[in-house]
Amino acid sequence: MYYDVKIDVSPVYELLSSFIIYTTRKWVNNLDVGTEWIESLDSRFSEEDRQRFTDTAALPFTDYDLLYALVLERSTDSDIDSFLNELAEDEEDTLLHKLKSYVPAVNSEDISRLRSYVPLLRLWNDKYFREIEEQYASLLDEDAAEKQALMHKMDPDALLEYASGGLVLEPQLPIKKVVLLPSIHFRPINTYCFYESTLLIQYPLDLPELDEDEPPICLLRLTRALANPERLRLLRYVADEPKSLQELLQNLNETEEQLMHHMMRLRVAGLLRVHLMDRDNEKFSIRPDGASELQMFLESYIRL
Repeated sequence: MYYDVKIDVSPVYELLSSFIIYTTRKWVNNLDVGTEWIESLDSRFSEEDRQRFTDTAALPFTDYDLLYALVLERSTDSDIDSFLNELAEDEEDTLLHKLKSYVPAVNSEDISRLRSYVPLLRLWNDKYFREIEEQYASLLDEDAAEKQALMHKMDPDALLEYASGGLVLEPQLPIKKVVLLPSIHFRPINTYCFYESTLLIQYPLDLPELDEDEPPICLLRLTRALANPERLRLLRYVADEPKSLQELLQNLNETEEQLMHHMMRLRVAGLLRVHLMDRDNEKFSIRPDGASELQMFLESYIRL
């Protein structure tokens, strides 16, 4: 399958990612930041502001797809304040024009609702994100530069799987462009959004390890994932060919909730490939590179 790959990076993405997690609490139990991060930030906001965040969580989650698309169409080198000013002040037709190629059904009501996020995004930036922006921007820029360099050494499929730790795009996907962007707040999971002929993928970027005597987080994810016999059986079942969720449910005698938990552990450890068959269909197979990464991280930490 042929598609163009673009590596994009901007602190606006990270602002939105952290805002989504705090506001919606979506995926928080599977993220490194965890509920402790949310609880630590609650004290920064008044009761009235916390209620505003709660009210915002009731808005359509697809609003964030539109906001990410606007970041893709941002002005060159647009910073957070400039982006929010454009969202608040640009003509409606200008914003619709930017979004139509990504989401053809977008309308005036959507634009009005997107503008309603601006005051809370400004508050989020002032009370939280601004203090970490410089540090995180440096890490994101460095990783994006590394992936950009790899674009000249790897084919698009290999680069995508390497960056995401296991995402595979199948040939029938109606995709012409893939945009890869690193994310720190969403670590260790991938998130992705299908637009009209464009796929946006956020891949996780770990923070630097502060204590060399402690096992690296990548090694811990691998060992924790493999410590469960059900997860080992799952890997054995998908070793021969990709399997659908329905096939897994039928043959592994697990509830859907249990199975999804095991699969998430294996995915974040880089042991499971996720094959995107179409916009609403995935299959799963073992990721052979995961086993070699386990040996590499283990030998490096133990100093064999």
